[in-house]
Amino acid sequence: MTKDSLQELYIDELKDLYSAEKQLTKALPKMAKAATSPELRSGFEEHLEQTKGHIQRLEEIFAAFGKSGRGKKCVGMEGLVKEGSEVMGEDFEEDVMDVALIAAAQRVEHYEIAGYGTVCAYADLLGESEHAALLRQTLQEEKETDQKLTDLSKEINVEATKAGPVSINKGKRRRAA
Repeated sequence: MTKDSLQELYIDELKDLYSAEKQLTKALPKMAKAATSPELRSGFEEHLEQTKGHIQRLEEIFAAFGKSGRGKKCVGMEGLVKEGSEVMGEDFEEDVMDVALIAAAQRVEHYEIAGYGTVCAYADLLGESEHAALLRQTLQEEKETDQKLTDLSKEINVEATKAGPVSINKGKRRRAA
């Protein structure tokens, strides 16, 4: 069936974000567990709670349409989560692992910022001002999380430079002896 209206595209994009947020609720606890910096771990835990709020806002929008957010899998987030899992499987020194986790988390934030920016524009075009307000709240929280990660990285990146030289051996990164 051809989707021939902006409203259908809007709902489809909302479903994509819903799937992305649901996937993130499973990934964030793993990222928190892998983090060695207490501040980074706490940031992941806080973002998990915030993500649950993002899901609730999306569900509120779906309810207004009499629709469910289910039925679509966000393959973009699936790929980002997979990359993050691969990072956690690496044998990085603690501070270097934290740097890698921040990079993975910022990729996720940038993806979400793009998605929420798009649906905000659609909500405006469709005259859905209440939806737009909810979506802008989420967009602002995603931007704030990205900034917090940037701020954390300034300290953690410096610590990671003290980890020592790294050699590449059969695809695994190891500290040089």
